[in-house]
Amino acid sequence: MVFKRRNIRINDATIYLMWFENFETNEFINQLTTIEKERYFEIKNESRKQEFVATRVLRHEIFGYQHIHYKPHGAPFIKNEGYISISHTKNCVGIALNEDYEVGFDLEYERPNIDKIQHKFISEDEKELFDCDSKLEVTKIWSAKETLYKLAGRNKIDFKTQLQLSKKTDDIWIGNIINLDHKLTTEISIFESNELIISINSSTCEKSK
Repeated sequence: MVFKRRNIRINDATIYLMWFENFETNEFINQLTTIEKERYFEIKNESRKQEFVATRVLRHEIFGYQHIHYKPHGAPFIKNEGYISISHTKNCVGIALNEDYEVGFDLEYERPNIDKIQHKFISEDEKELFDCDSKLEVTKIWSAKETLYKLAGRNKIDFKTQLQLSKKTDDIWIGNIINLDHKLTTEISIFESNELIISINSSTCEKSK
């Protein structure tokens, strides 16, 4: 089979995952909207084209023939379908759906060279709280901060200083988004499935000064 599906329920959200092998993207053009077809023919990289089509195939199975729109800062949405977040990694795409509040979501495989760039997104305080000698742990930090970035609702965020993490448990982390005049705090569920690191906010964002 070209596609393999799995759904995971996390509190108020459902994560729809779809793994895929190499496939002929032309065979699934009928599941793209008119605007998506125009974008499809602009994509030159074959792996990027497969990710694009696989995401729309998954969208089609969940929501039917509905277009994925994007807000000015890049967040996706589908009209009248709650809140969604989209992520993809090698041969896997995912859509998270929460009908009640904004959702951020990320997929990663452990990155073998991530230790070389951790200084760009891990603060000194976080180095005291996390095992930064572990590539798995550092990849989880990156994934959790990607989730926070998607929740922030703005661009130009410093991952090292404006996205902050601490641990509540091994599987539940606390994430803070630092803005000029307020802070947003949420819980992030982070876990592994078939060697895939999955992170998603499992609570709404609480605002404070």
